Amino acid sequence: MTYQIDPIGIIRSPYSEKFAVPRQPNLVRAGKGELHLLAPYNDPTSVKGLEQFSHLWLLFLFHHIDPEKWRLTVRPPRLGGNKTIGVFASRSPFRPNHIGLSAVELKDIVVENKQIILKLGSLDLVDGTPIIDIKPYLPYCDSHPDAFAGYAQSIPNEKLTVEFSQKAQLVLDLQKQNYPQLTELITQVISQDPRPAYKQNNNNSEQTYGITLYHFNIKWKIANNHAIIEHIYGKDINGN
Repeated sequence: MTYQIDPIGIIRSPYSEKFAVPRQPNLVRAGKGELHLLAPYNDPTSVKGLEQFSHLWLLFLFHHIDPEKWRLTVRPPRLGGNKTIGVFASRSPFRPNHIGLSAVELKDIVVENKQIILKLGSLDLVDGTPIIDIKPYLPYCDSHPDAFAGYAQSIPNEKLTVEFSQKAQLVLDLQKQNYPQLTELITQVISQDPRPAYKQNNNNSEQTYGITLYHFNIKWKIANNHAIIEHIYGKDINGN
């Protein structure tokens, strides 16, 4: 049997590409976002009572993954990218049905020009992610303090320290009014080391890396577990 699933909303987040997205919510506290509901669900009656809950479960589609690409085994980054486990023992996007699950904080519900917008806390979703369902988080049954989680029992440590060049800091100062959390966002994203696991052991490379947050293109290099942000480009800066 096959089933058709239609999105009920679209995520707006600072993550313009999957490379920059943290591997779980709450790892990047400055990476907040919004959920814009789509018709016919963008009606105040569809979210009546939702304001009573502090957190939500979001079910979403990994829309940047080719539907034909799924695997029986994967290599989780938490295991260094060199050990395989079954796909159902992971949160890999390369799943048979490409469905993801994320617990996020609900900050506010806004009705704006007949559009329902859910203001969210820290999230791990790329901009434009289709949301296929929303469910309230229930602490009494969704939280299990005694649960164990195999290779991912604890919060991962920050892997890199982050420093901004004088040129990059100038851009941050110029953007402070419009993007007050940009410095914090860049620091938190890069400190988690978004590079593939197989590259994370090479910390003396002269290679330049880049990510896009909002419309800013951030370039950095790594030496001895230390990331130096060299350049920040963006349309507000360069006029393009």
